Amino acid sequence: MNRKAFSDNQSCRWKQFPQASEIRGISRRGFLKAAGVLGGTGLVTGLARQCHAAEQSTIKLALIGCGPRGTGAVQDAFAAAAALEAGPIKLVAMADIFEHKIQTSYKNLKNAFAEQVDVPPDRQFLGFDAYRKAMDCLQPGDIAILTTSSVFRPLHFEYAVQKGLHVFMEKSFAVDAPGNRRLLRAAEESEKKGLKVGCGFMWRHSAARQEVVKRIWDGAIGEVHTLRIYRVHGPVHCPKLPPGANELAFQLQHPVCFNWVTGGFFIDWHCHNVDQACWVKQDMWPVSAQAMGGRCYPEAGNLFDHYCVEYTFADGAKLFAFSRHMHNCWQTYSDYAHGSKGSAVIMESLAAPKPRIYKSQRMEPDQIVWQYDKPDCNPYHEEWKVLLRAIREDKPHNEARRAGLANLATLMGRMAAHTGQLVTWEQAMNSNFELVSNIDQMTFDTPPPIKAGPDGTYEAPLPGMWNEI
Repeated sequence: MNRKAFSDNQSCRWKQFPQASEIRGISRRGFLKAAGVLGGTGLVTGLARQCHAAEQSTIKLALIGCGPRGTGAVQDAFAAAAALEAGPIKLVAMADIFEHKIQTSYKNLKNAFAEQVDVPPDRQFLGFDAYRKAMDCLQPGDIAILTTSSVFRPLHFEYAVQKGLHVFMEKSFAVDAPGNRRLLRAAEESEKKGLKVGCGFMWRHSAARQEVVKRIWDGAIGEVHTLRIYRVHGPVHCPKLPPGANELAFQLQHPVCFNWVTGGFFIDWHCHNVDQACWVKQDMWPVSAQAMGGRCYPEAGNLFDHYCVEYTFADGAKLFAFSRHMHNCWQTYSDYAHGSKGSAVIMESLAAPKPRIYKSQRMEPDQIVWQYDKPDCNPYHEEWKVLLRAIREDKPHNEARRAGLANLATLMGRMAAHTGQLVTWEQAMNSNFELVSNIDQMTFDTPPPIKAGPDGTYEAPLPGMWNEI
């Protein structure tokens, strides 16, 4: 992405373009309160035109994955559509593998948006194949919202692209390299079809972050040589497997605690920060990673509860990613950049990024040369505005390929930590290691990919002996 592309296509403040937070203590609602691409020709062009929604036609939504992220995504879609005043939008189908999630989400959405929620019982689909039934309720020009656990994301995205649907999909995007390649193949097909795809990296639509990134690109801190990204806060907690429970269902109900369901918290949560750091490097992706990590507490499912990853870029620049989830430890959720002429705060916190640029490496008040002193826009809404405007006006907009590459960069860091090896980009991209190989045929009768030990806890990867490359 060059600077012109940035200014022409990314800004929610500039002319062209006017979920739930996982941090404990900051709900999605709390954040909202605090926060105040390829086109085709020939046959492909024809397909794109079929997918273009006229300005006043109703865009229908199907929600696949009815947990808090999915419910929040629908709320954001409705809010963005109202702000744009660009035509009606309606939720017409819902799908999940758990009945209570459908019912809770439906009740909350229907109570808040009665006129925009039209999902009778015969369009509320339950089961591992429910995603197909929900998307079959849509037509080209409509939007499939994919917000299940990310082990299912490549499968669901693939089907949406086959159907010719526009897509909004939440992060993360795959749990292992084969799944990531499947997603990237679907991304390429979505580009050929001219589909519009928004992804859950909403920070790229934050006015505050856009401004500091633009200034860094313009040389405000010189050549960027070091980036530091942090997500260190309270723990992931997995209860003991209840006696007689369906173990697969148990693991799916505690998704972030199991690497095979969401990739683990380093993938599912820290991918935001990795993507933002690579954005600062003008979408340069790291060429290798080495890492350390481990588990101090068994309550983290089969995850490590801390990771420290050193990424190296082709120009020699370094990205250090720190991710830890433990009680009674120092906490922050923030990102920083260091260059040959100064340094920058990219994000001070999730709810209030407050980016700043300093004339030295001392990040102290007397060193500030610029700071973003306005309220940030709501990036959850802005990402939907960009997607909806692209559909209404038939503008190119497809974030799927970039999302898949950012996901791979994050996977590379996890691979390095779990194996204890230095992992290259090529090794990460080409790895045939699968956390789960039968996702297309999964049912509640499928044996879980990992089983609890006699004491009810789960084994974590063992560096030096674990193979993930």
